[in-house]
Amino acid sequence: MVSGSDVHGTPITVRAEAEGVEPQDIVDRYHSEFLANWRAVGISWDLYTSTGTDNHAEVTQDVFLQLLEHGFLEKKTSEMFYDQEAERFLPDRYVEGTCPHCGYEYARGDQCDNCGRTLDPEDLIDPRSKLSGATPVMRETEHYFLKLSDLQEPVAAWLETREGWRSHVLNWAKSFVSEGLHDRAITRDLDWGVPLPVDDLGAGKRIYVWFDAVIGYLSASKEWSKSAGAPEAWRLWWENPDAESYYFVGKDNIPFHAVMWPAMLVGYEGLNLPTNVPANQYITFKGGKVSASRGVGRPIGYYTERLEADALRYALASNLPEHNDTDITEAELERAINQELVATWGNLVNRVFNMSWKNFNAAIPEAGNLGASDRALLDKVDNALVEAGRQFERVELRAALRIMMDAAASTNAYLNEKEPWKTVRQDLAGTATTLHTALSAINGIKTGLYPFLPHTSQTIHEMLGQPGSVRDHGWVRTVVMPGVPLDKPEPLFRKAELVEAEDEEAVGATDA
Repeated sequence: MVSGSDVHGTPITVRAEAEGVEPQDIVDRYHSEFLANWRAVGISWDLYTSTGTDNHAEVTQDVFLQLLEHGFLEKKTSEMFYDQEAERFLPDRYVEGTCPHCGYEYARGDQCDNCGRTLDPEDLIDPRSKLSGATPVMRETEHYFLKLSDLQEPVAAWLETREGWRSHVLNWAKSFVSEGLHDRAITRDLDWGVPLPVDDLGAGKRIYVWFDAVIGYLSASKEWSKSAGAPEAWRLWWENPDAESYYFVGKDNIPFHAVMWPAMLVGYEGLNLPTNVPANQYITFKGGKVSASRGVGRPIGYYTERLEADALRYALASNLPEHNDTDITEAELERAINQELVATWGNLVNRVFNMSWKNFNAAIPEAGNLGASDRALLDKVDNALVEAGRQFERVELRAALRIMMDAAASTNAYLNEKEPWKTVRQDLAGTATTLHTALSAINGIKTGLYPFLPHTSQTIHEMLGQPGSVRDHGWVRTVVMPGVPLDKPEPLFRKAELVEAEDEEAVGATDA
């Protein structure tokens, strides 16, 4: 599992110029912030790097030279926007304007984030420079172009072989290719980016970010190999025909990961193309596309300060926009946490452990003789793990989460039917069987929830006296041992309070 910070993007240089600092200062600041955010929400990587390393530059230059040798790069003179006030050429993302397809006023020179169409800067209506706000003019400049037109046929044929892809991803990619792939510049007039491995364009040129960013997956794999002390291990993922690779992106990145990057890999030769590109649709916030510059949405740190990591992970996972755009509000995040996570799962764990601790000498009770309803519950949990596993393999994460939460709801229903809080007064052995069964069910459910709730799942694992970590035991429900001591349980989660005071006042006024 590798990824990294894309350090050559336009926002970095624009921010650096606005603050009067070097781009590397911006990179260092935000890369550190990204790492802190990953840690705060419990997301781990085999390697999280950046595209600013010497290793990445070497790998990018190798890809450039291989494509050049194979005849898929050529120099062309073309017209590009020039900012007369800033006295410099403008890379695609330095130009902003109105999308000619959907009318979105903040489309970039390479792509519209609203409708997802790829663009050329000259396509924009009322273009403006992000440096000065001035209207740019066209001037001639020479650059290297990736000959996508020569790669269209093999990419189209490869897309026809894709199975199990999300329909919106595959349809979009196929449609994009069928409209015709146009040769695309991979260098720009910049002084920030990966240097060219050839010098026939003259000074002031760099490899452009859209080309080098996707190479980051390959360069990160090679960096991981070196850091692991096995420099050739990356080949097991990139050259082994049995290896599978999954690219987790948002839908605005579908063209780059399902078309452009595969085209580059075809041209390079000998490396695996993506197995799947499970791109998510957009998340909007209170009806608007999240944008820091326009004040829509909040930074992740706002939520990590107010929510437990697993609660935030649950709220996000339960709203993943896997097939449709999803609108998020803080009221919905709060509802998901309080009415689903806390009320269904947290309450189940707390009451079963409490009853066991209180009535069976602070230890896991004996299993006794399981009846039909006991076995039926455990079968349901085991089947849920199997089905959730299938959903994970299809990259249907929301469905996997729902299956395991349904198993938790079934366990709650089982307890309501068995009523151990009543039977404990007349049938202690039967109550022990009920609670042991419920603890066994919880043990299985926590395994299925571990990818979503790693911290609290590990807590439950340890409460049940299970050795090691959850992942050590595999994707199965393991045996719960009677007699294992139980500490007095504490609630796993606290209720979320995200709705702002002014929102509460507004709701109160409406209710009144």
